[in-house]
Order: sequence, then C-alpha cells, then structure tokens
Amino acid sequence: MIEEVRRVAAMQDHALRVKAAVDLMTELQSAVIETSRMRKESIAWLRKNGHSMADVAKLMGVSRARVAQLKDAGPPPERAFLGTQLVQVYVPLRPGEREYVAVEDSSTGQRMLALAQSLQLEGELHYIPVSGELDLNRDDLVIVCGPKTSPEAAAALSRDPRLSFETLPDGRWALIERETGKVYTSPSDDPQEASPADVAYLGRLPRPDGQGTFLMIAGVHAVGSLGVAHYLTKNLASLYEEAGTSPFSMVVGCDYAPGDKSVTASRSESGVLPHEAA
Repeated sequence: MIEEVRRVAAMQDHALRVKAAVDLMTELQSAVIETSRMRKESIAWLRKNGHSMADVAKLMGVSRARVAQLKDAGPPPERAFLGTQLVQVYVPLRPGEREYVAVEDSSTGQRMLALAQSLQLEGELHYIPVSGELDLNRDDLVIVCGPKTSPEAAAALSRDPRLSFETLPDGRWALIERETGKVYTSPSDDPQEASPADVAYLGRLPRPDGQGTFLMIAGVHAVGSLGVAHYLTKNLASLYEEAGTSPFSMVVGCDYAPGDKSVTASRSESGVLPHEAA
C-alpha cells in the first residue's frame, strides 16, 4: 500500500493526482475496515480457543486494556460472507410487453443491499437482461436467479456437487440432494394441498475464471429468493460460523403471506452442505 501512496505522491499533474488520491483513499478505507474485521475475528477465535486476554495482548504487542477496546471494534466477522468492499447484487429482468422486475426479486435485491449496509459494506443493484447474459467473474457478487434465467448461472449450478435444480416429470421444479436423492419441492406447487410456502437454493460457487467465488440465490418461485434474504438477515452469523467463505450449498424454506407475498418465516431445510466433503 505504501508504494501506491508514493506513486500518487510522485504525480506532477494535479488533475490526475487528485483523482488518483480519491481512488486510493477509498481503497485504503476499505482495507482498514476489512483489516479491523479480521482482527476482531481473530481475537474472538483466540479467546474462544483458550487464550487469555494477557496471551492475546502479548501476541498483538499491546496492553490488555487495548485488547479489551479492540475486541469490539470493527464490523462483525460475518461481513466476509458477502464481500470485502462493494457488494454487487444482480436481479433478473422479466420479459413482457415491457421488461419488468418481479416485486419479490426487487424486494430481495433491496433486502440484500440493506444487509450489506448493516455490515459496513457498500452495495449496488444491477439487472440481469432477459437474454440471461451474466458475467460471473466479479468480486463480491450476489446473483438472484435460477437456471431458467441465465445459461451462465445454469452452467455454474450444474457443477454443484451437492444439489441439483431439476424439472420433475410432472413439470414442477425441485432441488435434489445428489448423494441421498432427497427431493425438495415448493409447497405452493403441491397438487393435493398447496400452501403459501416455497423453497430456494443458496450456495457459494466457484467463479468460471477460478479467481474466487460468488453467491447464488435461486427460489423455485421468486418469493423463495426473498425467503433466502430473510434467512440471511436472521441467521448470517451462525451461517458464517459454519460455512465461512468456502463453497457450499443448502436448501432454504420460507412461509409467506398469500396476499402481498411478504415472508413471515424462513428456515434451513437441508442444513449446510459443504462442497469439500462431497
């Protein structure tokens, strides 16, 4: 980082230098926030695993009083689940007389941005075109779409070693555990006794370029994706503790109000399925 500061300082053109300085300050501020998050997480891990405050203070080269101050400073550890700097949330445009965004997809996007903001992360909302074209090689990426929406998303999902997203012989979409064959269908599609509930996919998948991962949220219906956003808002800390930032997938279920389709409850249906264990 200090080399970057020196590079900017050496610029003679002030018009170029002021822009470079602003960009560098943004990067440095993001780095400080993320570093404080890592420090907070490591202090908590050390304390949880038997290290005294005196031990931690010695490791850090500071006083015990300073450790007591720093252990609560910075964003929560689970911030890393979404990203480190700028969370980019993509929701699909739907075809029609005029292209539109489903209310549930829009609500999902807004809820994810609010979650990011609560974790001291900047966020941006983007739209997946009707063609489904989508660049998955982005940092801090969250996509809200299923295999029907984007061929790139479908290809990434097809490589999930734990779950598949398939059409059943009766035409219903379902999530299926590859190892056990367990099938998860939307209760709203039950031909015998439909109820206002849905299921959705939540997973962290490798980017096609191999340079990181992205998060994928895909409801059997759009309200299922909103259920995932609801679940993350309520359970992010425990999910991060179990899954970290490693690839995984899971099935999330939700209940919703039939009228406005607002989510009233959400839950894990499958538990976290780590990809390393597949």
